[in-house]
Amino acid sequence: MNNIYRNNKFWNLNKYLPIILLFTSVLNEIDFNNLGLRYFSFNFSYILIFYYSLKKTESLGYGLIFIAGLFNDVIVSLPLGISSLIYLLICGFAAYLRNITLRPNLIKDWIFFLITILVVNSISYTFLTLIFSYKIEYLNLLINSLFTFLLYIVFSYFISFIEKLTLGNPNA
Repeated sequence: MNNIYRNNKFWNLNKYLPIILLFTSVLNEIDFNNLGLRYFSFNFSYILIFYYSLKKTESLGYGLIFIAGLFNDVIVSLPLGISSLIYLLICGFAAYLRNITLRPNLIKDWIFFLITILVVNSISYTFLTLIFSYKIEYLNLLINSLFTFLLYIVFSYFISFIEKLTLGNPNA
């Protein structure tokens, strides 16, 4: 039964889907300013990295996350290594939550994700402003953090629904 499950084309798709989504989100840097939605932005990479580091640790490796951070720094024109550090900190927070949790609960994960993005954004802000004298708009950072937090639960349900649909696994 396990060999049949492993040979399934949907299993291969689910195996590489997180990597494809991560690099697509990092390389595209989608912004809604072209649609007239000026104050609507969220960081899909944070959601994706936190979710897969928490739920499916084998899906994204730390090396791939580090490389994705380097790509993000080049595309967004940040100092090299800042996004990689932030992405790995998100992985660290998710690993900590995974190790201390006895019973997974989406609401507790969601609240811990809020704490994670607040800490990570404050570290990012501190590095960028104090060390690199990078100019950051407070309102944009606040709105990005808020929408990233609010959309985590939506994407979490969506990703688990896709995994259940393609794999047929009730424990996905």
